[in-house]
Amino acid sequence: MPFTVALTGGIASGKSAAEQRFRALGVHVYDADQASRAVVEPGSDGLAAIVDAFGSEVLDVHGRLDRPRMRERVFSDPTARKTLEAIVHPRVRQWMLERVQVDEAPYVMLAIPLLAENIGHYRWVDRILVVDVPEATQLDRLMRRDGMDEDLGLRILATQASRTERLGLADDVIDNSGPESALEPQVDALHQAYLTLAAARH
Repeated sequence: MPFTVALTGGIASGKSAAEQRFRALGVHVYDADQASRAVVEPGSDGLAAIVDAFGSEVLDVHGRLDRPRMRERVFSDPTARKTLEAIVHPRVRQWMLERVQVDEAPYVMLAIPLLAENIGHYRWVDRILVVDVPEATQLDRLMRRDGMDEDLGLRILATQASRTERLGLADDVIDNSGPESALEPQVDALHQAYLTLAAARH
């Protein structure tokens, strides 16, 4: 398997911007959000399991998972959230592992928002990179980006691992509290470091 770096960070920390920069450098990035959509496509056993658990009202008119409705439901009901995660997360892990196993790049990256919450299932990654911002910055960006009120923003943050927990897992940290232009030199330096680490392992 190629050298594997897991990229994570809290919601609205700027993971996507960092991920795009790595992609621009030619890195193969496998995204857990992309995987979570793929494993609940119409006709998949993942979607069938969700309908079994929650009923057909979680589908939209096209027979796809109605994500906004599902999100409302699971954020107000921890039991529902656990049920959904038990269906989706194992399938996401399998989807990503299958792709990494056949990738022949020097190193690959997994973009996993909820890595800290599921770290026991990702012991096979070689390195963990955390995109870090203060929690007040996260909340501010989340409210502006998604147009949500502070109460919902705080509830969403409360469902995720804390900043301290994420940083406790980190081998490397990108500070994304400044402008997006400050990301580039950090990503470029890490890219070179990962190429070196990957070469040394082979």
